[in-house]
Amino acid sequence: MRAADTTPIRPEERFDEAAVTRHLREALPDLVAEHPISYDQFPGGAANLTYRAVAGPVELVLRRAPLGDVARGGHDMAREHKVLSRLWRRFPQAPRAWHYCGDPSIMGKPFFVMERRQGHVVRDAWPAAFGEGAAARRRTAESLVETLARLHRIDPADVGLSDLGRPEGFVSRQVEGWAARWEDAKTRDVPDVGPVLDALRGGVPEPQASVVLHNDYKLDNTMLDDDGEVVAVFDWDMATLGDPLVDLATLVGYWADASDPTYLVFAERAVTLTPYMTKDEVVARYAAAAGFRLDDFEYYLGLAYFRIAVIIEQIFARYARGQTTDARFARYEALAPLLVAAARRVLAA
Repeated sequence: MRAADTTPIRPEERFDEAAVTRHLREALPDLVAEHPISYDQFPGGAANLTYRAVAGPVELVLRRAPLGDVARGGHDMAREHKVLSRLWRRFPQAPRAWHYCGDPSIMGKPFFVMERRQGHVVRDAWPAAFGEGAAARRRTAESLVETLARLHRIDPADVGLSDLGRPEGFVSRQVEGWAARWEDAKTRDVPDVGPVLDALRGGVPEPQASVVLHNDYKLDNTMLDDDGEVVAVFDWDMATLGDPLVDLATLVGYWADASDPTYLVFAERAVTLTPYMTKDEVVARYAAAAGFRLDDFEYYLGLAYFRIAVIIEQIFARYARGQTTDARFARYEALAPLLVAAARRVLAA
C-alpha cells in the first residue's frame, strides 16, 4: 500500500469548502453526484496550490494559483485547463481536465478540476517500491527523456492547440519575461544578472521547430509507477508553443548532481539521476528520439539556469513577504545568486 500523499489543508491555504462543493455539484453532477465531499491537500508543490476532493468513490484534483499577487505569465489555470482538456487524447501522460471556474469568489482564485492519477511523485527520496537497485531508477531516467520527446513529436493542430502560443519570437519573449519576473521578485541585487541578460538578449538562436512545450519539465512534475515509468505529467500552467530545446534544457538544468547549482535546491536530500544516466546521455537520447539538432545548446542551458533562479527567487519572496509559512522556503534565500552565476558561466563557455 502506498503512503498517503495528502495532508490536512494548511490553515492559511484553506478555502470556502461549502462554496466549492456547491459549485462542483452544479458543474460536475455526473462525477460527484450526491456524495458528501471532503477536501485535503497535496503538500509537496512549491507554487500553485493543489487539493484533493473526495466524493464517495470519486477522487478529483483541484488546482489554483497561490495566495497573494502572482508573477506575470505564471499560475495560469485557464491555460492549464485548456491544455489538459485536449492533450490527453494523444498524450496519455496528461491527466484529463474536467472543468474550469474563472470566478475567483468561489475558491479565492480561478481554479480547474482534473482527474486523479495514482503513483509516486519523487521529491526528496526514491520510492520504496523501487528497492535499492538501479534498474527502476534507470527506467525513470529513460522514461523522462522519452516522454518529453513523445510530447514534442505531437502536432499541436492534432490536439487543438495550434493557438496555444505565438512561436515566432518565443525565446526572445522568454528572456524578457523572465527578466521582468526577476525585477518583480528580487529581494536584493545580484550583479551577475546584467551580464547574463546581455548574453541572452544578444545570442538568441533560430528555432528548429514549434512544438507543444510543457515549459517546466522536470522529475518532480511527473508521476511514476512502481517500475519507474512516467504515468503522468503535471503543472502545465506555463505550457505554450515554442522551441523544443527550451524544454530539454530545463530538464537538463534540473538533472542535478552534487556539482550542480540546482543540487542545492534540494539540499542534502536531493534525488540525483546522473548515476543512472549522465547529462550527455540525456541530450543524446533526446536528440535520437525527437530528431532535433543540438546546436547552441549552451544558450538554452544558460536560459534554463536563469529561469530556475527566477522561480526560486519568486518562491523565496513569497516566504519573505509572509504569503506562506512553509519553512522549506527559508533556505532558498542563497540559491538564486548561485544559479545566476551558473548561467553566466554556461553562456560564456
